[in-house]
Amino acid sequence: MLHVRNLSIHFTRYALGLRKQEVRAIRCLDLDLAAGEVVAVVGQSGAGKSLLAHALLGILPSNARIEGEMIFRDEPLTPERMARLRGREIALVPQAVTYLNPLLRVGAQIARAARLSGLTRARAVEAAREALARYHLAREVGAWFPFQLSGGMVRRVLTATATVGLADLVLADEPTNGLDRETAAESLKHLRELADAGKAVLLITHDVGAALEVADRVAVFCGGVTVEVAWAGDFKRTGLLRHPYTRALWAALPANGFSLPGPSAHVIRLEGGCPYVSGCLSHGPACDAGLPDLLPADRGLVRCRHA
Repeated sequence: MLHVRNLSIHFTRYALGLRKQEVRAIRCLDLDLAAGEVVAVVGQSGAGKSLLAHALLGILPSNARIEGEMIFRDEPLTPERMARLRGREIALVPQAVTYLNPLLRVGAQIARAARLSGLTRARAVEAAREALARYHLAREVGAWFPFQLSGGMVRRVLTATATVGLADLVLADEPTNGLDRETAAESLKHLRELADAGKAVLLITHDVGAALEVADRVAVFCGGVTVEVAWAGDFKRTGLLRHPYTRALWAALPANGFSLPGPSAHVIRLEGGCPYVSGCLSHGPACDAGLPDLLPADRGLVRCRHA
């Protein structure tokens, strides 16, 4: 359903003396997502996870420049096509709570999202009520304004708004932030059910452990680069993880003892060779020479000369 190839994103800004500069925020992202699949995207803050979602929707700021390919249902995602699909065939569960209209009641916002997918007015209102109930929100919440919601309630409303319609591709950007463990698990379970019903779900998250409960595959981003794509089951045995950054990311989780296989202090490289070269115990001169290709390795994909 979705193919991303060699995606890079640059931002133009003005430095001291009004000198024009171009900053590359994403270097080389590659990703495939099929109908019926949940693909989790993980990595450190600033790796490009949310930027990918915004690029797919065409909501990057005007100073952004995109290179590479974004293909949805075998056709390129041009700006005109993004505008037609946004909210209809491609839906976003945003990370920022400011995406809710502060002047519109919660139920009306969810129903409006349902209407974008082609539902009748009456069916959209009914779907909004069902969405509130699905995420354990009382019916009267539909009559509230966003300022009356707690942080966790806002997160559930955002998820309900994105999943209430008929969108085939759901981009969930940190959908469990601010939720208790039980509600977070319920939200992820619903995303899994959407995939099982034939939709495609891109799950952007820092909670790797929770993502593994529902994801089919995991794409690992480091410094704006896709360094590995692994099956969720590969994380149960770190020996099946191929990239040093993936192994370090997994080992650094609290459940895994905060243990790091490489240096505890390292710098993510944003230009040149491998982005994780300073934290890797196996790096050599070739790692500084340039970015390797993302190549098949056993059942997954890896961008590493030593994998």
